[in-house]
Amino acid sequence: MKQLRIFLLPFSALYGAVIFLRNKCYDLGILHSKVFDLPVISVGNLTYGGTGKTPHIEYLIRMLKDKHKIATLSRGYGRKTSGFILADTNTTTFEVGDEPKQFKKKFPEIPVAVDTSRVRGIKKLLQDISDLNVILLDDAFQHRSVKSGLNILLTDYCNMYYDDILLPTGTLREFRSGNERADIIIVTK
Repeated sequence: MKQLRIFLLPFSALYGAVIFLRNKCYDLGILHSKVFDLPVISVGNLTYGGTGKTPHIEYLIRMLKDKHKIATLSRGYGRKTSGFILADTNTTTFEVGDEPKQFKKKFPEIPVAVDTSRVRGIKKLLQDISDLNVILLDDAFQHRSVKSGLNILLTDYCNMYYDDILLPTGTLREFRSGNERADIIIVTK
């Protein structure tokens, strides 16, 4: 296994260069982040894999739903559709993915949407739901096209991001220094 990791190091360096350039373009304003006129809360991680994003989105829903009109927006990982979809109680996992289906099942009163473009998804939510006043972005820490008002970064206690290296050698989606964009860092599990 160690030999395979050594073999993958050049690919991690190449991946890191691409990620560095992308993030630097956002930092310098070459690529722009859209700001919306309502609170947008992003929950994500630096690593590939589970860190408890879904339970944290559910926690935020429970905490906010009685005082605010909220919606969730996810990419819809694993779905067999494309574009924007606003889920209803009959929407299937094939249409929206596992986590959004779970959100809709547990919280049928909450608008749950999926779109690979977070900007388009938020615009569509605001167009379709007039009294919306908070949007929760699931797994959106690397989606810098939207400037979130609050960035929550999760890290697994058994696989802390600061002990990891970039894909494909390790599980980091971006450099550890990406944590500087986080407003809150939560150690999960």
